[in-house]
Amino acid sequence: MEIVEIEKIRNETPTIKSFFFDWGKDFEPGQFVMFWIPGRDEIPMVPSREGDQDRITVKKRGDSTAFLHRNTEAEDKIGIRGPYGNGYSLDGEKILAVMGGSGGASLISAITRAVEDGKEVHSCIGAETEEELLFREELSDSTRLHIATEDGSAGKECFVTELAADVMEEEDIDLVLTCGPEVMMKKVVDLCLEKGIKVQASLERYMKCGIGICDSCTIDGKQVCKDGPIFKGEELDRMEEFGRFERAKDGRLKEI
Repeated sequence: MEIVEIEKIRNETPTIKSFFFDWGKDFEPGQFVMFWIPGRDEIPMVPSREGDQDRITVKKRGDSTAFLHRNTEAEDKIGIRGPYGNGYSLDGEKILAVMGGSGGASLISAITRAVEDGKEVHSCIGAETEEELLFREELSDSTRLHIATEDGSAGKECFVTELAADVMEEEDIDLVLTCGPEVMMKKVVDLCLEKGIKVQASLERYMKCGIGICDSCTIDGKQVCKDGPIFKGEELDRMEEFGRFERAKDGRLKEI
């Protein structure tokens, strides 16, 4: 584990913050790290980079992330180990990135890499309200941006899956990348399989070790930390748990 200092913190939305630090390690877009919060726990997070600074972007939704939001300040120390797992395979020329909630944290590095490689990228971002849209300005600068909000406060009033379906009808998309709530990703994957479009999704499961020992992140016999977190549509189509079940801390299956 490496100890780094938080250099700055930025409020992205009312519930999402980015924590910036100087780590300096190479990682593939979509890989994750185990992020240690002193006095609390380790949690899996996907790193990204803005300029020459590394960052993690965190949504407040559980005890550990709420503690991080509430108690961490610039110049505080945190721990990082990794990177672990696999990354997105950018094997398309016209890419659609579909993200909901904090899913942009996983996808932003892949989008940046694809744009740098000269690929055309469309981004669909969705949230309940306009103020919860993540990376809106960053994505509008580099991609063709499509916005969905459930209350109609920005973009189209619909779910992001409906917006993504419209883009797939209008554009000759040959690769879809998605990250967000699993029920959302399930709909995106099913739509892509129906249309014959390649798709990759970033899965999230409760994770203790990050290196394949504890087996807490298993889904249909696959370890998210070792076999993922990025899975292709054909793999996801064979998973009975995908979009339906997840594991609690004690290992029991529960409905999503």
